[in-house]
Order: sequence, then structure tokens, then C-alpha cells
Amino acid sequence: MTANAVGRPFRSRSRAFRSLAVAAAALAAVGCAGREPKARPTVLVTATTPEPELLTHEVAEREFRAFITNDDVARAAGDERLALTWTSDGQSQLTAAEFRKAAYDGDPVARYQYGEPRLLVPKLKLDIYPHWFVAVVPRSVQGKPKSTRTALMTFIRRGPGDRWRLCMTAELLPDAELPKITVDDDGYATALNVADTSMLIRPREVPGIQATIASEGPRSVARKVMKAGKYTTGYYSEVRKAKRKAEDKDLSLQKVTVATPFPIFALRTQDDGGLILYSLARNSLLTVKDKKSGAKPPIPPEAAHLLDGTVEGTDITMAELYQFAAIDPPRSKKGKAKADIIAQAGSISKASTPPPRNS
Repeated sequence: MTANAVGRPFRSRSRAFRSLAVAAAALAAVGCAGREPKARPTVLVTATTPEPELLTHEVAEREFRAFITNDDVARAAGDERLALTWTSDGQSQLTAAEFRKAAYDGDPVARYQYGEPRLLVPKLKLDIYPHWFVAVVPRSVQGKPKSTRTALMTFIRRGPGDRWRLCMTAELLPDAELPKITVDDDGYATALNVADTSMLIRPREVPGIQATIASEGPRSVARKVMKAGKYTTGYYSEVRKAKRKAEDKDLSLQKVTVATPFPIFALRTQDDGGLILYSLARNSLLTVKDKKSGAKPPIPPEAAHLLDGTVEGTDITMAELYQFAAIDPPRSKKGKAKADIIAQAGSISKASTPPPRNS
């Protein structure tokens, strides 16, 4: 039998099978036409809106405890992603940088031990967000008993469906004292609007005043309302010194202190002033003077953990983020008192080496 002879019966059988399939489909359609379709169950999907929760001291205590427990679990496991789920705003940037620094150095991430917190809980409206409070608490690095500092930790909740997160931490300076906060008969603090004009400096302008002094130095007009110190005129002197060192190495350094888009918080003090909590950024550009020389700027040691060890072009950009608390005196003391920074924390948070530009 030839190959063609074998193929013809096979094709005949295939045609027969296709005919049977078509007939079966037609019969099934006729059978179904005579029956009523069965009703399918309706699935109702309802969206639930979380109920707002009034901020009370009990809520603040609960959320503070939840944070320090969950943060410690993340740090013990070296889990950066988990740690970031409990932070927001500038605190997220600093937490990420802290984990990367530990990984670069081959060290475990620092874990903290806390004392009893003093909770500064403002009396806020139930349905107006964000809600926030400040925990003033002794904090030390585990294994380093002499590292105890007083931390001012600000927590925020942006809506009833959001979790509470740590958005800002500053540590009280060694020679500073926390001002007495105004509280009502139930122990609630008085929150201030960032545009409040009863103080020497409106709260929303405090970061800008500090940044101005850092840029202009002791001769700045802003010195009339804010004290000189490490984080004002000290920043100015530090930058001038760093620029001179860079020039000696045929490098150019630009550094500018600016306000951030992160929240500003303010509480009334007993002398009718305010305790202001806020952030500032310090952005830097380190570059070689002679772009055509082929030279590259050295990676600053403080930024090494944020870079891959190489510089593509002739520039290195860096961003530092710092969080502060300042005392803002009442306007009635104008000319007699100045705003004063009492707490600070932060570090370099970002760095990059942009590729060379196309000529």
C-alpha cells in the first residue's frame, strides 16, 4: 500500500469526526433552547469606610508601643522593607540610609531600648486629619548604655484607613531643656497652626529662617530672630571650610540648605511661645574644576554606602536630611528673645554620580 493510499482513509475518518462534532453541537444548542437559563447568584461587594478614631492618650500609648515593638522586630531581622512600613516622610529616607550603611559596614542595624515616654497629645478634631502626637522618651542603642539621649518622636496618621507611622525624630541637645507645654485640665496639649502669628516667627517660616542663616552667616538679617549656633551660623562656617578644602584638591563644592516638603508640627508652650518640629535638607554638588581633564571627584567617606564605588562622570550629588525641634518665643518678647534650636538628628540620605553629559 502506498503512502497516498494510507492517507485517504485517514482523511475520510477525520471528516467523519468533524461532521459528528458539528451535529452534536447542533443538538446541544436545540436542547438548550428549550430550557430556561438558571439564575446565577448575585455577589454584592460593599466598600467599608474605616471609622475615625479620636486621638487620646490611650491611643498614643498604644501606637507608641506598637511602633517600638515592630521596629525592633524589623531591626533584629535586618528587614529594611518591614521597617519602612512603620515610617513616613523624612524618617523613611533616614531609615533606609541607616539600613544601607549597616549593610555596607557589615554591621547589624542598631536596635534601641526605650524608657517611659512622656506623650504630648494635642486635642484634635475627630474627622480632621492628619492626627499626630509627640513622644518624649529616653532612648539608647542596645549594648551602649552611655548612648542614652532624649528623643522627640513625632507620629502621624493621615486618615482613618491609614496606620500610624513615625515621621520625625530629633534628639535633645546635651545642654538643652524641653520647654513646658501648655495642657488643659485633661492633659491635652494645644496644637498651633503653622501660620500662627502670635510667636516671633510663624511656625512654617522657622525652617526658612534657619536655612537663610546657614547660607548667609552671622551677618544675615535673620540672625535678629534666631540664635547663632552649630546648626545656624555653624553650618555657614562648616560650608566655607569644606569649600576651601575642595579647592585645594582642584574640586568645586556647592552646598545649600533648604526647607523640605515634609510636615511641620507646633505646640503651645506655657510662656505663649511654641515648640516647632520640622526638617531641613542640605544638598551638595562636588565636581572637578577641569571637566576636560578626565579626573573624577573622590567619593566622600560619608556617602560611600550609598554609591557603588564608581563615579561615572565628573560630579557627585549628595542630599543630607536633618530633623529639628526649636523653641519659638512669643511675639511679645520681640527684641528680647530669639528662636533657639534644642534638638536635632539626621544624616546623609541620598547620593548619586550622574553620567557625563553629552558634549
